[in-house]
Amino acid sequence: MESLQVITTADGSHSLLNTTLNETYHSVHGAIRESLHVFIDHGLRVAEQKQPGKNIRVLELGFGTGLNAVLTLIEAKRQHLTVYYETWELHPVPGSLISQLNYGNALGDEQGFKAVHEAAWDNEVGLIPSFTLYKRRKDLLRDELEGSFDVIYYDAFAPSKQPEMWTQEVLRKVTSHLSPGGIWITYCAKGQVKRDLASFGLTVETLPGPPGKKEMIRATLSH
Repeated sequence: MESLQVITTADGSHSLLNTTLNETYHSVHGAIRESLHVFIDHGLRVAEQKQPGKNIRVLELGFGTGLNAVLTLIEAKRQHLTVYYETWELHPVPGSLISQLNYGNALGDEQGFKAVHEAAWDNEVGLIPSFTLYKRRKDLLRDELEGSFDVIYYDAFAPSKQPEMWTQEVLRKVTSHLSPGGIWITYCAKGQVKRDLASFGLTVETLPGPPGKKEMIRATLSH
């Protein structure tokens, strides 16, 4: 059985260590810093610039600690964005561990942090009038995705730890749900992942990674 423990990363924000996989949920160089750099700065904000005023549909694969969802909610409030946020997680983190995480305090939004985690699973929940959250307890390897998305946060464990999430078949399945101009973003920089994404006709960029990581990947579906 997987065992999880709370750790503190270099920017003072918490993460979880999966002791079974010996893998952390975020960079030890800073959980909040990493998520902001990868998913908000190079994902959500790019989508927002491409289509200002448009309702943005976000798909996250790997809800984990909920950090990406909380950061997206905060960005939506700051920038007056209308966001539909769908996130898939087969094994939700127990509430006893979630309650120990310091994201609400670190980000100055305890209310938003609680709202994200108190939202019922497998139901659309309006956290605020402009932000709808849909947490799905689903298995990406077996269940089918529906709809199209402007941004896909691909936040599975690393290919070395969870290789089944990084196969060409699974990557094709996920990216086939990008809307025209849509962005697929991840912290990963593996060469095979880049080649697979390019083989689907996506425009693949190698971007500077967050602290402690040299590079990361963004792939875009042409209009």
